[in-house]
Amino acid sequence: MAAKKAAAKKAGRGAYFKVESGKVTTPKKYCPRCGPGVMMADHKDRTACGKCGYTEFKK
Repeated sequence: MAAKKAAAKKAGRGAYFKVESGKVTTPKKYCPRCGPGVMMADHKDRTACGKCGYTEFKK
């Protein structure tokens, strides 16, 4: 029998936004193709959109 893996905990919505002096900001970048509302994943060497696949490589 294979051992069961522990389920990964999903980040809550509050982890993607910051409130500073009454304004809401996000540390993540929005996808230029999909528009506002679709955030890009931040990897070690790139940022990528999970919806359309758009990728920007870091230098």
